[in-house]
Amino acid sequence: MSDTHDIRDLTVGPDQAGERLDRWLAGEIAELSRSRLKALIEDGQLSLDGTVFTDPSAKIAADQTYTLTVPAPRAAEPTPEPMDLDVLHEDDDLIVLQKPAGLAVHPAAGNWTGTLVHGLLHHCAGSLSGIGGVERPGIVHRLDKDTSGVMVVAKSDRAHQGLTAQFAAHTVERAYIAFTRNAPSPKAGRIETRIVRSTQDRKKFTVPRDPHSEAGKHAITNYATLARYGQAEGKAVGTGLAAKVECRLETGRTHQIRVHMAHIGCPLLGDPVYGQRRGNLLATADNGRELKDFRRQALHAAILGFEHPVSGEMLRFETDLPKDMARLEKFLELL
Repeated sequence: MSDTHDIRDLTVGPDQAGERLDRWLAGEIAELSRSRLKALIEDGQLSLDGTVFTDPSAKIAADQTYTLTVPAPRAAEPTPEPMDLDVLHEDDDLIVLQKPAGLAVHPAAGNWTGTLVHGLLHHCAGSLSGIGGVERPGIVHRLDKDTSGVMVVAKSDRAHQGLTAQFAAHTVERAYIAFTRNAPSPKAGRIETRIVRSTQDRKKFTVPRDPHSEAGKHAITNYATLARYGQAEGKAVGTGLAAKVECRLETGRTHQIRVHMAHIGCPLLGDPVYGQRRGNLLATADNGRELKDFRRQALHAAILGFEHPVSGEMLRFETDLPKDMARLEKFLELL
C-alpha cells in the first residue's frame, strides 16, 4: 500500500464557469466517480487559493484554481500496532483506559494508522467485540482526537451490547473538566438545545438559530463553575477572564461540550474550531511563552462510571488532569 498522496491542481476554463463543482471535477478526473469526488470535497480534501472548500454544489468561476488531494489507498481493515496504553482496568469483557490528547480513537480521513483501535487490536490480541465493524471494533463511545480522558472499550459482544444500552439510556456517569474563555453566567446551569451540522463547514456543528427548530439532534449539558480566573476589563466585579468548568453529559453528541460552551459565550481555551485559535487570552497573557505548546481544546474526560455489563458491579473511574491542562490551570491561577 502506498503512503503517497496524489495532489492535483485544476484550473477552471472560461467556458466552464457556472458548472457545479463536483460535476466539473468529474469531467476533469475521469478515473474518480462523482460520488467519490463529492466525498473527498466534504472530507476537506479540496482547497481554493489555499482555503479548504467543502461545498460540492458550489458554482465555479473562470480561472479559479482548485487543489485536490486524493489520499493513498488504505488497507480494508486496521492492523494491530504496538502502543503504550494507559490501562486503568481490564477483564475478559472490557478494558478501561485513559486516552491522551492527540490520539484519534478510530481510523478516518487523515488518521488511517496510529489510532487507538490499532493499539487495542495489538493489546487485546483479537479479543475485541466485532459489533462496531472492522474499523471500530469494541468502540461504544468516543472522545475527540484532542480531548484526553477515560474511555471504556468492549472486548466481548455481550459487553458491547450492554454498554451500548447504558449509553443509549443515558445512565453512564460522564464528567468533563474544561477551561473556558470567559466565565459562565449563571455559575451553574443546564444547556438544552438541538445540535446540527454546519452548512458552511461539514466538520463543524452548531446550535440552530431558531430555538424551535427540530433539525439535528437533542443535546443536554449540565455545567458547574469550579473556579474563575482574572477580572474582565469593564465588566462587573467577579466577571472572570476564564473559568474552570465541570460539564456532565446527559446526551453524547459529537463536539457537544465544545458547541454548548461556545453557544453560551464561553468557548474552550485552545479550541481551533469553536474558539479563537489559541484564543486572545492564551496568545497575549503569557506573550506566547509558558503556554506556547498548548494547541488543543482544554477538555478532559475526568470521570466515567457505569454498571459492568456482565458482572453487574458498579465501576467508577476518576482521573487527574493531564500535565498540559494542569500547567494551564497553574497559569490561570496567576491572572
